[in-house]
Amino acid sequence: MKTPPTHSLKPELLELLADRFKALAEPARLSILNYLRSGELSVGDLVQRTGFGQATVSKHLQVLNTAGFVRRRKEGLFVYYALADKSVFQLCDIMCSCIEAQVKARTRMIAV
Repeated sequence: MKTPPTHSLKPELLELLADRFKALAEPARLSILNYLRSGELSVGDLVQRTGFGQATVSKHLQVLNTAGFVRRRKEGLFVYYALADKSVFQLCDIMCSCIEAQVKARTRMIAV
């Protein structure tokens, strides 16, 4: 027996969910979020750590900010970003567990 959903998935909610998932559907954005996991970083810090150009990092940060995954703080000429909500990593952990289970199942099928 299936458990009923905890939220009614109205069209407006589905649209918001899709937008958030789209923001996470880019490996570069996931990489940026992963670096921010350790704390607030400037755009320059993220450029250095990711190896992406400043324009690329800024573009991805804008998407993440709009989706509500990061918050920004300006100090003089520098802009700093931090995670707005660490629960995004709960979603990543769930997906990693699913992928791990699929890989194990496929490995068992191949080994037979």
